[in-house]
Amino acid sequence: MSALVEIRDLTVAYPTSAGSVVAVENLDLDIGDDEIVGLAGESGSGKSTVALAMMRLLRPPGRVVAGRILVDSENLLDFDLRRLAAWRWRTVSMVFQSAMNALNPVATIFAQFHDVLARHLGLDRQQAKDRAAELLALVGISEDRLDDYPHQLSGGMRQRVVLAIALALEPRLVILDEPTTALDVVVQREILDQILDLKTRLGFSILFISHDLALLSEFADRIGVMLDGRLVEIAATADMLASPRHPYSQKLWQAMPRLASETSVAGR
Repeated sequence: MSALVEIRDLTVAYPTSAGSVVAVENLDLDIGDDEIVGLAGESGSGKSTVALAMMRLLRPPGRVVAGRILVDSENLLDFDLRRLAAWRWRTVSMVFQSAMNALNPVATIFAQFHDVLARHLGLDRQQAKDRAAELLALVGISEDRLDDYPHQLSGGMRQRVVLAIALALEPRLVILDEPTTALDVVVQREILDQILDLKTRLGFSILFISHDLALLSEFADRIGVMLDGRLVEIAATADMLASPRHPYSQKLWQAMPRLASETSVAGR
């Protein structure tokens, strides 16, 4: 499998008056074409920092102090702002943590689609409305909701809208940072099934970030485990579940509730 993204020796730090705090240290990670990579770990382990570094959306004073992020063999850390703006969302897009609250509460759903489609594709208002209707249909929402405001939609619908916006420019990689947080288990399952269906239809890769190893084990091709800013283990999902090597990975697996035997889950 060819690598779409190659991260090498990535280190992210936050300077402080007493020195600096390293949030991600010497991380190596590949994401292949048409692959789902899960990134697991507890809160504060550096998962979201990796995603924000990949999008070059780290907030000051956080910064990449070492390493490379190669996409199609080009180091995006070398991109100037103009090239970055053209690249971002078209090649790699992101659904942020607590995404259903990421929509602008005082703008209609269409206005938020229009911002993306006009800026990146130069579509006029009618063209943008037609494209927005197509994108909503992809995630199972009627186009008559385009004039609604976010508060008029359920949590699951807002999550689908954010996903549709992330897919507007047909990116090759979609980063999902805890995309089902705060949703009930039924809606969570519907969202995940929809993501998998869209991946099959559109052919994008996924970096799925979660603290929930059980959730990742259901559909990720490979799972990486982060601890204290380091990627301590990465393996094919079946191997990770059958015989995790790092003690922290073993504890994560042992903490998973089981509705079936370990043999049936690992050998699914």
